[in-house]
Amino acid sequence: MTEGNNMPEGDTTAKDEVPAEEKRLEEEEKKENGDSKVTVPEQTSAPDTEEDEFVHPEGGWGWLVMLAAMWCNGSVFGIQNAFGILFLSLLREFGSEDDEDLRFRTAWVGSLSMGMIFFCSPIVSVFTDVLGCRVTAVGGAAVGLVGLLASSFVTSLGPLYFTYGIVFACGCSFAYQPSLVILGHYFKKRLGLVNGIVTAGSSLFTITLPFVLSGLLEKVGLQNTMRVLCILMFVLMLAGFTYRPLLPVKASNSPTGSRCPPMSQIFNLNIWKSLGYRIWAFGIPAALYGYFVPYVHLMKHVEERFGQDASKEVLLMCIGITSGVGRLIFGRVADYVNGVNKVYLQVTSFFVIGLMSMMIPLCNIFGGLIAVCLLMGLFDGCFICIMAPIAFELVGAKDVSQAIGFLLGLMSVPMTVGPPIAGFLRDRLGSYDVAFYLAGIPPIFGGAVLCLIPWVEARRKRREKEALSKDQVASQKMIEHEKAQGEAQCKTGESVL
Repeated sequence: MTEGNNMPEGDTTAKDEVPAEEKRLEEEEKKENGDSKVTVPEQTSAPDTEEDEFVHPEGGWGWLVMLAAMWCNGSVFGIQNAFGILFLSLLREFGSEDDEDLRFRTAWVGSLSMGMIFFCSPIVSVFTDVLGCRVTAVGGAAVGLVGLLASSFVTSLGPLYFTYGIVFACGCSFAYQPSLVILGHYFKKRLGLVNGIVTAGSSLFTITLPFVLSGLLEKVGLQNTMRVLCILMFVLMLAGFTYRPLLPVKASNSPTGSRCPPMSQIFNLNIWKSLGYRIWAFGIPAALYGYFVPYVHLMKHVEERFGQDASKEVLLMCIGITSGVGRLIFGRVADYVNGVNKVYLQVTSFFVIGLMSMMIPLCNIFGGLIAVCLLMGLFDGCFICIMAPIAFELVGAKDVSQAIGFLLGLMSVPMTVGPPIAGFLRDRLGSYDVAFYLAGIPPIFGGAVLCLIPWVEARRKRREKEALSKDQVASQKMIEHEKAQGEAQCKTGESVL
């Protein structure tokens, strides 16, 4: 039908063929000059639209992944936080009260273990990027199981540095970090709440393990207690199989087509270009020199201040309960705090933790010590649950694995050094008072440093906005210039005709 309608038209308007040809030429010239400007942005934005197409499930299989990650946090840090109970048993098992450096050397077992968990984190982040969360987590749990089982056969303090402080801790590190990264595959809007629930797992274990360990140590002894703890690591190994990745895999630029990614992807240095991240990576470790001191030495301090009959396990239970509550509350609050302003929650946490550490020697009644531990646990939960959300805000989802890994690696030094120094001060001064006073200074200093991050990030965004507006003005001028050239060419063609 269209051909039937057009043919008569062509016959009756034969005299207008030349103007029609001129119009066709003008349209082609406009396409050459103008349309190319439209197609270029479409090509450049194609990779971004592919990333934006990914929609986080916000549930489904993710809830099972959340429970598995919760077990991981509970089993790893529940054992670490309950080291104060094991510390007393190690003092009785491998030393004597006549040894002046006994507390210093024994504290190295727990602090080396905690430090190695964080020290291995940069390496774990590389394994996570190359092998994936599932393989890394399952392999790490298996290594941790072997280390803890080997520790149960040790008969002196020296080998325990290797089996418990290095092998067990390295396995825990490889199992722990993927549990933080995998959550970003399943959740975005609820990431703060989910992180709060996951990190509350360590609080749940911190509440229950002290009582379980105390009963086991009395009935079956230190070696068999460690063998019972191996059950937690075996379940952790099974939980790692649920870490099914969802985010698109980074394309490998390797010319050979091998599975091994390029070195620039294995060791991602782009995260260090962010000034906000550099401040964060310095401020957090600076605040942690006194963080782990109460977990190691509080039990012994209670024995010396209130006697051996004091229910010291209640203090760890108080820290665990309020830490779990804090993770749930502040994890949800973090979802309503925009951008890097979440850092202010960590600042508040460090200020309170520092002040509470200084308050421990001033508590002459057991009830006062309970109140201190309740507050310390509440803001400890706040500090921990928003680590991952802040990392996502500072470097983005692509680089978050290595951003968390490098940060945890830097945290290893203060986490390792703090408790032995406190034990050394106790052995030399005969009291834990000075150790707890000094342990409160680093959190306050680190919190003050973190206050710079929102200001730095606001300045960066302002500069990017100014640069973008300049680019838009320049591109607009180019469009107007090309348009003027096109009109001039059209006028030249009309004059020639």
